[in-house]
Amino acid sequence: MTQFTTDIMQALVKKEDISEFFRMHLETAVNTLLKTELTAFLDYEKYNRIGFNSGTIRGTVPTHGDCIGSTEI
Repeated sequence: MTQFTTDIMQALVKKEDISEFFRMHLETAVNTLLKTELTAFLDYEKYNRIGFNSGTIRGTVPTHGDCIGSTEI
């Protein structure tokens, strides 16, 4: 069994909310996909020296107000 199958079985046994279970797993999958896509788009790994002074800064807070808020699914 995979980790997903084990987790869903545990949630069913504990009578937890299944919609919350799927929301958490969907959120994890989307975040992983977005991180991978960002790495492919920028063409370097996070904290790699290639990106230093390239104008595509990763892992820092924007200083000019273009911050993106959180999204709820």
